[in-house]
Amino acid sequence: MDENEEILEFGIKRENEERRDGGCSVVFDPETQRYGAYLNLRNNKMGLFGGGFDEGEDEKTGVLRELVEESGLIDFLHIERVGKVFTHYYNSNKDVNRVAYATCFLVILNSKNRQDAKLEEHEKFELVWVTKDEIVNHWNLHNKNKDFDHWIYLMGKAVSKAVELGHDKTSIIT
Repeated sequence: MDENEEILEFGIKRENEERRDGGCSVVFDPETQRYGAYLNLRNNKMGLFGGGFDEGEDEKTGVLRELVEESGLIDFLHIERVGKVFTHYYNSNKDVNRVAYATCFLVILNSKNRQDAKLEEHEKFELVWVTKDEIVNHWNLHNKNKDFDHWIYLMGKAVSKAVELGHDKTSIIT
């Protein structure tokens, strides 16, 4: 991504938005041809692993730290930045309106080797493996307030890159 990349804006501006820049990862397992996501056991919604960056932390380090902490996945074959957006959304995990620059990385797994996840108290997550269509359809069902628009966009960019790289052999890009 170059310095002059266009950063698109997503979501609906809300009152009392809390600023927290961060990122997410679109995780792909070439063996099963599935994408890794979390299922929030509190509200039954799926999401991308990610979160806010720590002070002084670069985007890649922050995204990978969040991925390891939340999923336990540790064995990566390929990591590539696929996009950055500016987004307004409701964070249901923390019950807060957020505004953020969010950077997304495609993470291709070498294996599904894992360590124990280190979830925060508000994170009641379970790792699930889904197709691109399953997760995007899920987000569209829960997207009346535009909270998932940025993930839908970034997922599309990541899947296109996974197909282009030859890892994702089953997703159809429209």
